Amino acid sequence: MKVLIAGGGIGGLTAALCLHEAGHDVRVFERAPKFEDEGAGIQLAANATKVLDALDLLSKLSDLAVEPESIDVREFDTGDLLYQSRLGAAYRQKYRAPYFHLHRSDLIETLATELLVRAPGSIQFGAAVTKYSETEKNVSVQLENGTSECGDCLVGADGIRSAVRTQMRGKTPIQWTGNVAWRGVLDATELADDFMEKVVTNFVAYKKHMVVYYVRAQKAINFVGVVENRDWRNDSWVQKSPHKELMADFAGWNETVQTVVNLTPVDQCYRWALHDYQPLDRWCSKRVTLLGDAAHASLPFLASGAAMAIEDARILQRVLEGHETTTATRLHLALVKYQRNRMSRTASVQKRSRNVGQLYHLPGRLLRRAAFKALGTRTGKNEHFLPQYDANIIPLV
Repeated sequence: MKVLIAGGGIGGLTAALCLHEAGHDVRVFERAPKFEDEGAGIQLAANATKVLDALDLLSKLSDLAVEPESIDVREFDTGDLLYQSRLGAAYRQKYRAPYFHLHRSDLIETLATELLVRAPGSIQFGAAVTKYSETEKNVSVQLENGTSECGDCLVGADGIRSAVRTQMRGKTPIQWTGNVAWRGVLDATELADDFMEKVVTNFVAYKKHMVVYYVRAQKAINFVGVVENRDWRNDSWVQKSPHKELMADFAGWNETVQTVVNLTPVDQCYRWALHDYQPLDRWCSKRVTLLGDAAHASLPFLASGAAMAIEDARILQRVLEGHETTTATRLHLALVKYQRNRMSRTASVQKRSRNVGQLYHLPGRLLRRAAFKALGTRTGKNEHFLPQYDANIIPLV
């Protein structure tokens, strides 16, 4: 089939690579005029790296990634360890794939470069999809630049403000959480070699937490700091904010946090409001489906948004495997199968992300210590939920 993909982010590009591998003709329409070196770090558990490995991309990403030894949860000021989940070599052996930290731009550049090698000319920049039209015979997209293109199937991978989703489902319910997230990336080469171990560290406090980890082969440090602030409503993640407000939000915190905050460039402090998106009960129509954040945006507390989009891409490829240009009815049945095999898991991630955020912000040291101790006694089921899933081979229903 000829598959049109709205959005050249992680989900859209991974979907394009997966579908091209299955023999489909893919066209990616990306709003931006080019890919910029911007954004923040992302965490990819084994469920995501298994798919990237199957696409023969893991070796290309290894030199850009950091493979952490553990996830540590610590008190915001003393740094006392509350909870630890081991990663590293033991994790890789257990789940047959690594846990990676990557800079978002590094992953997107790798995906895009590889797609253009395998399918030259498949990405069109400066081409935002504004609407679509589907018939029994095809689907066409209207682009912001006034042009249009026809295909057999459309994948809406155009993010939380998805034009494809809005046309398909109208306005979808979201809930303002009262939380805002700071993000930043700083040069780690300015720091001593022993500044921070190769781990993910989450410093937690009442109504606040900050996650800190290395990216770019330990040449950079990424942080995300979440603070309850009901006065801030801007949900653009490229909105810059005053450095002094970042410093004020984390005054008195652990020395590691203080160093990260102080070294963050004053013109590179970003802050965005966190909204909670409720699970949808339908992602597809006859020739159109949604993928990634367009279908199931979640809060960042489980660090699994990118991973869910990558899983989506592989499952979509598998349900479309072997399909040639086909009737709208047959295609719709395949898209419903994709939806059926993804909805429960992505809704669970949305719910778990919400719950984890509440856990991070508990009041009082004694309550936090008790909560994370209890979490440690039931880690098996919780820790297996993400990495055990293998989109390459899991049976489809």
